Amino acid sequence: MRIVMDSSANLTAMAHTDFVSVPLKIMIGEQEFTDTAEQDVREMTRAMDACTTKTSTACPGCRQWLDAYKGDDTVFAAVLTSKLSGAYSAAVAAANEYMEKDPSRRVFVLDTLTTGPELELFAEAYEEMILKGLSFDEIARKITDYRAHTHLGFILTSVDNFARNGRVSPALAKLVHLLDIRIVGRASEDGALEPQNKCRGNKKSLAQVWKNMKDAGYRGGKVRIRHTDNEPIARAVEEMILAEYPHADVTVAENRCLCAYYAEHGGLLIGYEDLPWSES
Repeated sequence: MRIVMDSSANLTAMAHTDFVSVPLKIMIGEQEFTDTAEQDVREMTRAMDACTTKTSTACPGCRQWLDAYKGDDTVFAAVLTSKLSGAYSAAVAAANEYMEKDPSRRVFVLDTLTTGPELELFAEAYEEMILKGLSFDEIARKITDYRAHTHLGFILTSVDNFARNGRVSPALAKLVHLLDIRIVGRASEDGALEPQNKCRGNKKSLAQVWKNMKDAGYRGGKVRIRHTDNEPIARAVEEMILAEYPHADVTVAENRCLCAYYAEHGGLLIGYEDLPWSES
């Protein structure tokens, strides 16, 4: 059995399971960055900071997903939210073509309705179920049910890239800098990245993201915190969680992938379960 995910999952391998990452691409001015383990994320973020023109992303096409499926007759995929990318549609089209060529093959593709470290939780859940020997249908059903118990929170210290792409106004981007504002938000139920709060400074933004997590039902589940060149704020979130749930499974790491594009310089993405996997 193989796990396949696009590169926004921030993963290049799984410890005990065959894993393939399908890279997305980012265009920054005249430069193209392919989202692989070899890509220097700091070089990419420096290019974004220096860029004065529009940036964009490109999702992998059907052929890339087919190549990722090849070599295994049973594949479980989890893909960046279809609200932000065409990756899910391409992954599904490739799955249908792959199975049509050989009816013994089975491919399940999950629209995760999220990005970044929340995808890591799906990868870990897939691996755990594969190692337990669950059937294809059981895994497909359980991972879909699990999606109701996972969440993504974020803190953005800059929205310059979103302003360049027309997602927010340039005036708001300037205001964020001038007033030391942090944008705190989440992945919505339909898979959009949704701002929830505007907070001045780190202290208020940290308190707000923790409140948002608890309002979403967080009660000691796994947490995967991924930052873009801002480890201190990531560790501060970790400390808040462990102060209340000392046995929670929490990890902190730097974004190595396209997540940095969404988090921007200094940003933070938090993927978490509301309940521990064993209880969800």
